[in-house]
Amino acid sequence: MNEKESKNSIQVIERMMRLLDVLAESPDAVSLKVASGKAGLHPSTAHRILTALVRDRMAERVDQGSYRLGMRLLELGNLVKSRISVREHALPFMRELHAATGEAVNLSVRRDDEIVYIERTSSGRSLMRVVNIIGARAPLHITAVGKLFLLEDGVEGVKTYAERTGLPAFTRNTIHALPTLEKELDRVRRNGYAIDNEEAELGVRCVGAGVRDDTGALVAGLSISSPAERMKPAWSAMVKDTADRISRAIGHRGPAV
Repeated sequence: MNEKESKNSIQVIERMMRLLDVLAESPDAVSLKVASGKAGLHPSTAHRILTALVRDRMAERVDQGSYRLGMRLLELGNLVKSRISVREHALPFMRELHAATGEAVNLSVRRDDEIVYIERTSSGRSLMRVVNIIGARAPLHITAVGKLFLLEDGVEGVKTYAERTGLPAFTRNTIHALPTLEKELDRVRRNGYAIDNEEAELGVRCVGAGVRDDTGALVAGLSISSPAERMKPAWSAMVKDTADRISRAIGHRGPAV
């Protein structure tokens, strides 16, 4: 392929993407006239490209010569989604947060009534013993991220969790009464982040925020763990902002919850 052919091919791809963007912006089918106008293309050029997109199921032709996105895009989107690794996308952001705070940054997911830690950047600043090493588990109600997942369960879900587990205490700070837990979860809802105030281990505090996917579902939690005396109030906003950025990296487009 010579240079001229290469430029022509790139130009066709660029025009195709402009047309797909036009179709994506409209909840209804788009006429050829509107599509070509918004894409800045001659109607005959837009028609040729749309015909090719229809042939490859990237677009669909509907009544009266209008077009909408095709089912193949949904198939490809689902394939991409299935291959997205939250851990892979989160790591660069975790390293950035670790560099800014100097403390351990954790990524965790829910498994039944527990949190499982799937990634961690170690603080390297002390021999702090914490439960959240990779692969370790902890009950939902004693961890910052666990509280985020409990909040997602709603009032009845939290009651069921309390009945099922008995809310066992791990330290003198552990919340082990349902009314207190409900009040704490209301605070989490208002703040948009959660705190573990030496509830899993005395001397260790944690602040966590949620990571959401393209559907808005809570799929993971990001948190900072540190000795209680080193935890800074400003880190709450930093953790929430970083979690929001990870969410956007895996497709979340809604407002932060």
